[in-house]
Amino acid sequence: MKKENGKGDELMASNYIRFDWAMKRLLRNKANFAVLEGFLTTLLNEKIVIQKLLESESNQEDEFDKYNRVDMLAENSKGELILIEVQNNNEYAYFQRMLFGTSKLVTEYINRGEGYDKVRKVYSVNIVYFSLGSGKDIVYHGKTEFRGIHQGDVLELTPFQKQTFKVDSVSQLYPEYYILKVNDFNQVARSPLEEWIYYMNTGDIPDSATAPGLDEARQRLKLDKMTKEELNAYYRHLDNIVILRDNIYTERAEGRAEGRAEGHAEGRAEGLMEGRMEEKREMVHNMKSLNIPLDTISQVTGLSIEEIKSL
Repeated sequence: MKKENGKGDELMASNYIRFDWAMKRLLRNKANFAVLEGFLTTLLNEKIVIQKLLESESNQEDEFDKYNRVDMLAENSKGELILIEVQNNNEYAYFQRMLFGTSKLVTEYINRGEGYDKVRKVYSVNIVYFSLGSGKDIVYHGKTEFRGIHQGDVLELTPFQKQTFKVDSVSQLYPEYYILKVNDFNQVARSPLEEWIYYMNTGDIPDSATAPGLDEARQRLKLDKMTKEELNAYYRHLDNIVILRDNIYTERAEGRAEGRAEGHAEGRAEGLMEGRMEEKREMVHNMKSLNIPLDTISQVTGLSIEEIKSL
């Protein structure tokens, strides 16, 4: 499909809404659950039926949250919890963030006084639009196993535990993590999961795509189904993403250029620091103009709140 020119066209194909915007605005409608169920079925390799959506941090409505991060918490038909998070901005401690999110769910969704057998299974699905960690793949899966340090064997459940918990392995009792590095996908989609990642990366759904949920996405996530007000808000969302990414890229590039411009080692170090600081000033100014909370600006720039206030 061809792309049309317009606001934020570097982030958007011609016909379909970005996945993060769809999560926040459209997929919360029960009539649209089939789209999300199709994606989760494809990723988890088992039939997923969403029973209901639960409270999550995505209920926040500050401007920064609208384009930087989106999350959705679902409960499937087996009572398991599925946290889906989209992160647009580079976050160096994102691995710890994933751990915090699952730990919080484990403790929040067990009633006081209940036995540990009531701890619910959690899936953490992370769709990241930045370079997270160092690796060659585009999809990573993490789970917990206990392996003997002498024999190398994997600790298994007893037959009684398997029957009681209705699982086959210890790892099925623990949270599982999925990371989709969407920006790293630059090839022809050859599998249902790659078709989903292609859509998340480009905003386009080829006519040949057959992955579960994508046919529903074609019908429900088209731009021409949006009202004028929704479309204007959507374009602002794309523009805000561009602003944030441009600030980050500019800071890195010009900071390095300032360092190279100095003729000796001390000059390079001073130039690098000054270049970075100047770009951070500009970034802070731009983010303040968007009414982004100071603690969020601090997290993105690495500056203290006091420093931010002084700029």
